[in-house]
Amino acid sequence: MTDNATALASLLAGGGDIVEILNNHRGGLDRTIGLVFTRVEADRVCAEVPVSPGLLQPYGLVHGGVYAAIVETVASTGAALSAMSRGQTTVGLENATSFLRATRDGTLHASGTPLHRGGRTQVWTVEIRDDEGREVANGRVRMLCLDRGASVAGETVAIKASGPASGPASDGS
Repeated sequence: MTDNATALASLLAGGGDIVEILNNHRGGLDRTIGLVFTRVEADRVCAEVPVSPGLLQPYGLVHGGVYAAIVETVASTGAALSAMSRGQTTVGLENATSFLRATRDGTLHASGTPLHRGGRTQVWTVEIRDDEGREVANGRVRMLCLDRGASVAGETVAIKASGPASGPASDGS
């Protein structure tokens, strides 16, 4: 891991407020859509996204890409934290997101849990609900766990920078 990843792992291991730490290390897309982590445990990662006009497609509905991004971020975060405890990092292999119900306003509430956490791959599932508790989208993300020093696209996989512009997941989500 890089110094930044090591520092984040140390903060997480030190028993600090993990939700605050992750919110301070969100990636650019997560900040753009307004995603905020609300709960993080070993077997559950939760986040919320307030629906704003910038997240709507021309018909006034939440854009499907927003749901896919939420699924990716929540699953990636859970997988990355699990892998980080073993000195690994993760990259996404596939994201299958289904759109179940149209949403125009309110807040999207996401909850992700692991289906499989192996040493080489992880699979996480995420449900997204509206303010009334109705499931509006769900998805599964499959991740590859990489050992320290692994490279993807010609570079070592690592968190690029600490602070507001970075995220815990190493696959760019």
